[in-house]
Amino acid sequence: MFRALVNRRPVGDFPQPIALPSDSHPHVAMHAEGMDDGPILICYDGSASAERAIAAAGRLLGRRTAVVLDVGPLQEVAEAYAAMGSGAAGLDRLTLDTAAARAEAGAELARAAGFRACGRAELQAPTWLGVSEVADEIGAAAIVIGSRGLSGIREFLEGSLSHQVATHAGRPALIVPPPH
Repeated sequence: MFRALVNRRPVGDFPQPIALPSDSHPHVAMHAEGMDDGPILICYDGSASAERAIAAAGRLLGRRTAVVLDVGPLQEVAEAYAAMGSGAAGLDRLTLDTAAARAEAGAELARAAGFRACGRAELQAPTWLGVSEVADEIGAAAIVIGSRGLSGIREFLEGSLSHQVATHAGRPALIVPPPH
């Protein structure tokens, strides 16, 4: 999946290794054309890790167009339908409206970090699929996402959205870790 390249410009006395996605990986090949010109997709859920990700992306990638995405939890809507029957129809609208407000708050942070940003909300489960579908739709050059820094059994039990996005999105992902 990755091929190792060595930067021929020495850093000190040692060449600097770089890992690049292999051109033969199907998602990379499918999305490679035009990816450099696409917007940055920033995942935002209102958490401190998402705010750190926006700040880091602004320092590294600022002055670009960005779409700030919050994927609302579709499972809450499905559970409400099951529990309340057809009377829960307004919950999907409420969940989407809440996600849209959160995405717009993230877009404000992204604009303050130097991006030309707009907010966007979706309802999808699993969340990584919603991120991947929006990235495909907008032709995202890269995805920015914060990480909670889970590992081992906690990552297995709670899941890692950043890991799932990096695995399935088929494009570069900037995963910003929590502070040490």
